[in-house]
Amino acid sequence: MTTNAFLAARDFLLAHREEYARAYEGFRWPILDRFNWARDYFDVVAQGNQQEALRIVEEDGRVIRRSYAELSHISNQVANRLRGLGLVPGDRLLMMLPNHPALWELMLGAMKAGIVLVPTTTQFSGYELAERIEAAGVRGVVTLAEARERVDEALAARADDAPSRLLRIAVTDAPAEPGAAAPADGWLRYEDCLHQSAVFDDPPVTHADAPMLLYFTSGTTSRPKLVMHTHRSYPVGHLSTMYWIGLKPGDVHWNISSPGWAKHAWSCVFAPLNAQATVFIRNAARFDAGDTLRTLVEQRVTTLCAPPTVWRMLIQHDLASYAVTLREIVGAGEPLNPEIIEQVRRAWGITIRDGYGQTETTCQIGNTPGQAVVPGSMGRPLPGYAVDLVGPDGSVVDGPGDGELALSYQDRPAGLMAGYANAPMPAGTHYLTSDLAERRADGSFVYIGRADDVFKASDYRISPFELESILIEAPGVAEAAVVPSPDPTRLSVPKAFVVLRAGHAPDGETAARIFAYCRERLAPYQRIRRIEFAELPKTISGKIRRVALRAEEKARRASGQRGPHEFWEEELRADA
Repeated sequence: MTTNAFLAARDFLLAHREEYARAYEGFRWPILDRFNWARDYFDVVAQGNQQEALRIVEEDGRVIRRSYAELSHISNQVANRLRGLGLVPGDRLLMMLPNHPALWELMLGAMKAGIVLVPTTTQFSGYELAERIEAAGVRGVVTLAEARERVDEALAARADDAPSRLLRIAVTDAPAEPGAAAPADGWLRYEDCLHQSAVFDDPPVTHADAPMLLYFTSGTTSRPKLVMHTHRSYPVGHLSTMYWIGLKPGDVHWNISSPGWAKHAWSCVFAPLNAQATVFIRNAARFDAGDTLRTLVEQRVTTLCAPPTVWRMLIQHDLASYAVTLREIVGAGEPLNPEIIEQVRRAWGITIRDGYGQTETTCQIGNTPGQAVVPGSMGRPLPGYAVDLVGPDGSVVDGPGDGELALSYQDRPAGLMAGYANAPMPAGTHYLTSDLAERRADGSFVYIGRADDVFKASDYRISPFELESILIEAPGVAEAAVVPSPDPTRLSVPKAFVVLRAGHAPDGETAARIFAYCRERLAPYQRIRRIEFAELPKTISGKIRRVALRAEEKARRASGQRGPHEFWEEELRADA
C-alpha cells in the first residue's frame, strides 16, 4: 500500500532524528505510483484523531483550532464543493489567502479532488494579480471577501471574457445558511462548502507525478518562474524538511512565513503535518519582536523556523528574560550570520541550525539535530539528497572545492520539482541551483552566494554574504547588502548598503567606525570601500534584491552621482 510505504519512510527518519549518518545512509524515498497525500496519508492518521493539527491565535486574542479529524472532515466537504462547481482533476485554482483556516482546508480539499492550487501572496496589486492569473491559466480564484474588488480589477484588465469564465470564491466568515442566495456580484461563498457531504466518494485516481501545486518564485534576480510540484515532490519530498527541523509527533511548530510562498508550504503544511505535529500561527497586522517572544512562551512552542530578518529583530531584545520551551530552532530563506547564531545560543542555550533549499526543491542541505554545528556551514546533504558541485566548465567537482550546487537527474530526489510551467526545464545532466558553495573535507557546505551576486575586485572573487556576515556584527548595523561598485583601477570595489539601528546617525562618523571595524576583520582585497546608508529593496517575501542595487550602483558610477548618505573610505581615512 502507498500509505504503508510513505509511513515506513517517515517513521525511519523519526526513529533516527539525531543520528545523521544512520538516517542518511539508510533512507530511501518511498516508491509510489498512485499517491494522494491528503487521502492516503492525512485522512489515515486523522481518523478519530482529536489532536490539534492547527492553532491560530488572532491579534484580538481569539484562538481558532482544528483537529486532524476536523481538517479531514472539512476538506472532504471542500473537495465535494469544488467538484460540484465543475472543477476536474488538473484544473488550476489561484489561492490568495492569509493565515486563515480556509487555507489548510482548501489545500487538503483541492489535493483530494486533484485540483492544482496556485498559492499567491495577499499583497499583490490588481496588475500583479492579472499577470499571475494569465501566466498560471487558472479556472478560478479563492480569496477573502475584502480582496474581491482587487481580483475584479485584475480580471477587468484582461481583454478576454475571463471575468465571466472564472469561478470566484470569497471567504466571508459569515454563517453558512442552507439555501441562502448567492451574492449578486457573481462571487460564491466559501462557507457553502460546509453544506456538502463530509464523505468524499469516488475519488479520482491520483498519479504520484501528477501536478499538485504551482508556485511563483520570488524573483530576486529575474522575472518569477512558475514552479510545478507534484503529489510526490512536495508532500513526500518534505520528509527531508521534517528531518532538518527535527520535528516529532506532538510538537507545536511555528514557522514565521507569509502565505503564498513555497516556504509556507514547507513548514506550515507538509513538514509539521508529516510529523503529526501542531501547526501554530500568530496573526498580527505587523511583526512585533516583543509580541513574538511573549507568544513563544505563552503558547509553549517547541520548534521554531524564522528567516534571518526575524532573527535580526529578535536579538535586539533581552532573549534570556523569556522562558521559552523551544527544543529546536532553525533559519531559512537566506543564510544566517554567525553573530546571530551566537547571540541566541548565549541567551537560550540552543543553536539555530541553518538549512538550504529553494522553491524548486524541498530542504536539500542542513545542520541536523544532535550534530555539532560548524560556524559558517549550512550543513550536509539531507537524507534522500545527493548534492553535487558543478564547476564553470560543467564538470562535477570531486571532494573538497567550490562550484554551483546541483542535483543530478540520474539520482533525482523526490523533492525536486517536475519542471517550470512557463519555462523549459533546465537541460543537461543536472538541475543547477544558481547558488555557489564550498564543500569542506567533512562533507559540509559553506554558502558563497548567488552566482549573479558574486563578483570580482582586483581579480579576487568576492562573496557578498561573507562580507555581510562581518558587517552585521558592526556596532549600529541592522542589515547590510554588498554589491560591486565600478572602479577605474580595481574593476570594482565592495560597496555596502547599510540599514542602521535606532539611535545611530547616517553620517561620516558612523561610516568611519564601520570602515574601521571591517578593516580589522577582512583581508585587504575584501575591504568595504564605500558605504551608503539606505533602505534595502526587497521582494514581497522579504529577500534582498541585490540585482536592483547592482543596477542602481552601475548607473550612478556612470553618471558620477552619489547617494545622499554615501561615504568613501579613501575620503574618510587619509592613509587608505
